[in-house]
Amino acid sequence: MVSSFSAAHHQASTLYLPPGSWPTVLECLCEHFKAISREQWLDRIARGRVLDGEGNAIRADLPYREGLRIHYFREVPDEKPIPVVESILYADEHLVVADKPHFLPVTPAGEYVEQTLLRRLIRRLDNPHLVPLHRIDRHTAGLVLFSANPDSRSAYQALFPTRQIEKHYQAIAPALPGLSFPRVHKSRMIDGEPFFRMCEGPGEPNTETAIEVLERNGELWRYGLSPVTGKKHQLRVHMNALGAGICNDPFYPDVLRDVEDDYANPLKLLAQGLRFNDPLSGQERVFESRITLQW
Repeated sequence: MVSSFSAAHHQASTLYLPPGSWPTVLECLCEHFKAISREQWLDRIARGRVLDGEGNAIRADLPYREGLRIHYFREVPDEKPIPVVESILYADEHLVVADKPHFLPVTPAGEYVEQTLLRRLIRRLDNPHLVPLHRIDRHTAGLVLFSANPDSRSAYQALFPTRQIEKHYQAIAPALPGLSFPRVHKSRMIDGEPFFRMCEGPGEPNTETAIEVLERNGELWRYGLSPVTGKKHQLRVHMNALGAGICNDPFYPDVLRDVEDDYANPLKLLAQGLRFNDPLSGQERVFESRITLQW
């Protein structure tokens, strides 16, 4: 029986040791997870990546006991480093604001575990209680808010579904001289093909984005995008629907198959600004990314 463990332990997984006659927990783990070698388990144990029910690192000779609760961290062997560096713009006991570079995922998924913004910040700040309050795509750069304290987390989480937080993005995309700006784009977004894409479909709108032109540079314009809703890929789909797919987008208008990350030519989309009233102090908070989208 495997279940998710609390975010306070870096998104560990939990195993209740099954019935058996192993002398040690190590032997049980080797038998239970046949795809993971004994050497890998010994390495994880030596690095404190296998914990008991109290959250303490186990020893390799810990005796086996049926039903014992063990927490372990999923790892991707030979995980490829992502050669970008995040920065921390603000940190207090409740809130952390990070500037995420392009290509770095926010949370572990698929082939990325350690090479994620969450894991990097947990290590940098030595705070296993960090939890992202929202997400941006791996290909998008810019601001991400993290809760740093479980006691105040719900107050910050409530800002998002109640739309008490203003989010401002910038994008570089082809010019749209035939359209008038500023404008509001509303549409119904549904799951697309392949499975990781979204598309617009018929029916009542469930997404809304305010769009303005910030700068004109020949055939490319810098757009200001302010999403009212927060659907997956919303800004990318909305710009593509207007006829101006965001520059270097590997998914829209077409999926670029088997494309390697091109660090010199990232998706030209930036989560540039956040504004909200702090739910604890009542003070207005304004954060701006230090990343700039280059033409």
